[in-house]
Amino acid sequence: MAERAATLRDVAERSGVAVSTASRALTKPGRVSEATAQRVLDAARELGYSASAAGRALSSGRTWTVALVVPDITNPFFFGVIRGTQSRLREGGYAHVLVDTEESVEAEERALRSLRRSVDGVILAASRLDDDSLVRWSGDVPLVTLNRTFPALDSPSVVIDTPSGAVQALEHLASLGHRRVAYAGGPRTSWSDGRRRTALAEAARRLGVELTGLGPYAPQREAGPAAADAVVQSGATGVLAFNDLLAFGMLERLEHRGVRVPDEMSVVGCDDVFGADLVRPSLTTVRAPLEKAGHHAAELLLASLDPVHPRVGAPVELPTHLVVRESSGPAPS
Repeated sequence: MAERAATLRDVAERSGVAVSTASRALTKPGRVSEATAQRVLDAARELGYSASAAGRALSSGRTWTVALVVPDITNPFFFGVIRGTQSRLREGGYAHVLVDTEESVEAEERALRSLRRSVDGVILAASRLDDDSLVRWSGDVPLVTLNRTFPALDSPSVVIDTPSGAVQALEHLASLGHRRVAYAGGPRTSWSDGRRRTALAEAARRLGVELTGLGPYAPQREAGPAAADAVVQSGATGVLAFNDLLAFGMLERLEHRGVRVPDEMSVVGCDDVFGADLVRPSLTTVRAPLEKAGHHAAELLLASLDPVHPRVGAPVELPTHLVVRESSGPAPS
């Protein structure tokens, strides 16, 4: 005969507390003493007790599920974000669902409409929604934005400081003698792209560099050839790409056209995703702490969902830094 599965009553008896106390210890640990919570958790582990998702939802009024919404699941930028988010949510006892909106504002809106009643909160990574839409949704479901802020004071955010990384990259090219540099920008709906364009324009004036803004381009390898052609046409000797995927496509196109990198054209990416050090020439790029960003976003959301002491964490800004490899070099004479 199969062994009977442990019940909540078994856990309560093993730990010497009432069933209601055992339930609170497992679903709302902040409402019991730390010693009691630990005793109940130990008993649950010893007995192999696992509350069903339905049971946890009924007892706590929660689904114990968080949605992570990303604009492009195939972009390696989000791999680290997913790992960091998943790790922290698991520690907090939450499962997570991953939603790919395929760079579509409409798909992001549809996802939020379908998710708002089935998850406890949402992490929006690199949201393409406008400020008004984000403010509206923040009143309907607990939200944390990653690589995006918006004017709702009760909605926390995690921002990766790519504008300062882009300025570091421009300073690097200027130090190598480049006086005409292009910026191959990202999607028109990208909040991060707008911040970079502003920071680069100010830095270019300070450095005496002629900066040419190009794009918008999709943040994908397939958009690289068109971006590379535009850079060559612009007469620039160096280019800053919106992300590494775009830079990968540009490197391929420049090789096909016989433009030597970095002898005739320097190329700098952004994010330092997997493969940036494997392409040839290896890509100079701005390194972003992606896994840490995901971890912080989940931490902020869990803080806002705390049943006893819900709190709004301060916005988190994570620094970036330039990683110099083989794709950047002195300006051609």
